[in-house]
Amino acid sequence: MLWIPAGVALALVVLPVAGLLARTDYARLPELLTSQAALSALRLSLVTAAASTVACVVLGVPLAVVLARARGRAVRLVRAVVLLPLVLPPVVGGLALLFLLGRNGFLGYLVDVVGGVRVPFTTTAVVIAQTFVAMPFLVVSLEGAVRAGGQRYELVAATLGARPWTVFRRVTVPLLLPALGSGAVLSFARALGEFGATITFAGSLEGVTRTLPLEVYAQSEADIDSAVALSLLLIVVAVVVIAVARPKAFDR
Repeated sequence: MLWIPAGVALALVVLPVAGLLARTDYARLPELLTSQAALSALRLSLVTAAASTVACVVLGVPLAVVLARARGRAVRLVRAVVLLPLVLPPVVGGLALLFLLGRNGFLGYLVDVVGGVRVPFTTTAVVIAQTFVAMPFLVVSLEGAVRAGGQRYELVAATLGARPWTVFRRVTVPLLLPALGSGAVLSFARALGEFGATITFAGSLEGVTRTLPLEVYAQSEADIDSAVALSLLLIVVAVVVIAVARPKAFDR
C-alpha cells in the first residue's frame, strides 16, 4: 500500500520538471544557456554558494556541537532561534538582514560610519543571505549526529590526557565527517537555489548580486523561453551537486 502515496509524492516532484522539459525551446537552448547574462549568473551562483557553504561549516559545526552538548531550558530557545530560517519566509529573512545591516540598521550604521563599508546590495550581501537560510540544514544534520554518537570516545581521549581542543579536532570532527558532508551538500544546494532573502537584501544587480534564481525571475518577465532554459540549468546543476558531491552516507 505504501507504493500509492510514494508514487504520488514522486509525481509531485517529477511532473513539474517534465512540464519544464515539455515547454523548453530546444532549438534556442544552446543560445539561451550560453548568453552572457546566463553565464554571469551561473558563475556568481556557484561562487557565492561555495562561499556561503564554507561559512556554514565554519560557524555551523561549533554551533551544532554546542547545541548537542549543552543542557538547560535556554538551549531549547536557542535551538528554536537557530532553526527559525527553516520555517521563516525568505523575504522576511531578507528584510531582517536589511534592517540589521542596512544603513538605517543599528549594526549597519555602525559598520558604514566607522568602517566605511556598505553591505546591502553587494556580493557579500548575497553570501550573508545564503548563509542565513542554509546554515540550519548543516546544524540539524550535525546536531543529530553528535547526539547519536554520544561522548564515549571523547571521554576516553580526555582520560588519556588530550586537551579539549585536541579532542574536538582529533576525535569529534572525524566522527562527524559523514554528517558534515551531508549537511554541507544540503547547505550548498539550498544556497544555490536561494531567492527571497537575496533579492530583498542584496537586490538584483547583474554581475554583482543577480544569481541564477534571480536571473530566472528577471527573464520570466522578458523572455519565458530563456526563463525555462535557465530553470532547467539550475535543476541540472543542483542534481549534479547532490549526486556527485553527496557522501556515501546518503546511500545507506
